[in-house]
Amino acid sequence: MTARHSHPAGRVERLVIESGLLKDNFLGDPARRAIDVWVPHGLDGADLPLLVSLAGYTSSGLAHTAWKNFGENLPERLDRLYGEGRIGPCVVAFPDTFTRLGGNQFINSSVMGPWEDILIEEMVPAVEAAFRCGGPGKRGVFGKSSGGYGAIVHAMLHSDFWSGAACHAGDMGFDIAYLRMMPATLRQVAKAGTISDFFERFEASDRVRGEDIEALMILAMGATYDPAPEEPYGIRLPVTHDTCELIADRWANWLAWDPLEMVGQHAASLNAMKALFIDCGRQDQYDFLYPARRMKARLDDLGVEHRYEEFEGTHSGIDFRLEVSLPWLVERLA
Repeated sequence: MTARHSHPAGRVERLVIESGLLKDNFLGDPARRAIDVWVPHGLDGADLPLLVSLAGYTSSGLAHTAWKNFGENLPERLDRLYGEGRIGPCVVAFPDTFTRLGGNQFINSSVMGPWEDILIEEMVPAVEAAFRCGGPGKRGVFGKSSGGYGAIVHAMLHSDFWSGAACHAGDMGFDIAYLRMMPATLRQVAKAGTISDFFERFEASDRVRGEDIEALMILAMGATYDPAPEEPYGIRLPVTHDTCELIADRWANWLAWDPLEMVGQHAASLNAMKALFIDCGRQDQYDFLYPARRMKARLDDLGVEHRYEEFEGTHSGIDFRLEVSLPWLVERLA
């Protein structure tokens, strides 16, 4: 646990944008979005690299700048790293990307919304215009879990926009990441009746239960990887509801978005990055370590330059790993 420190504090400013791309979206999510932005003490942001934080499932960039017990929030961590000379000057943006389905994978979906485009066409340009930072060759994206997924997929799809990415315990290897959660999801849906009944009960409940959040996550993945706007809440699962057997064409739609399936097509894009960082905890309770090792092996086979690390830790409480990835990203982008 890191103690509170007395390094000079940078400033955190909040931008608010009105997203044209979220207007009249399927889920009814708000189009008005906040973006918290950290700038180092004594600087105005001009000509500095820009790092963009993608939140994990159930979170938001705004949670990363809020007060935190027994440790530092991310701006406080950045203040310390900058004050100790361990990270170069940079601007870090924390956008609110929360959705009605509990999170975001940062790709375009007819149900979840065009979040890939929102990020690169609306949110990042707004930050760069306000702080005169970033720009081609000086943009990096990072995140944990769903945010890590977003970071590595954006690196694959938009190496012309991003020049650095850090994926901490990112979703990949969907056979490991998601399939084992299908039976429990079906049980939670069956308790309510239908997917519609599940959501109506969840939204009306005065308590958030862990088992409901895990089911909600799988349903949100369905709305992301295999959106079905003709269905209630835009969701269909890749398994049968009575016997939990895979439905091949639906599962194929999911797999098309698995980074392990995508990497072969996008090796050239990843090689164009100035910095690609991947790590995972050896005790990751969701077993994301094994897909991370598969990714390392595939990147090695494809000749893609990257930095891969494993550490002692789980899927939880791993913000301390940003002290490794972010200074390295800034160094490579500066």
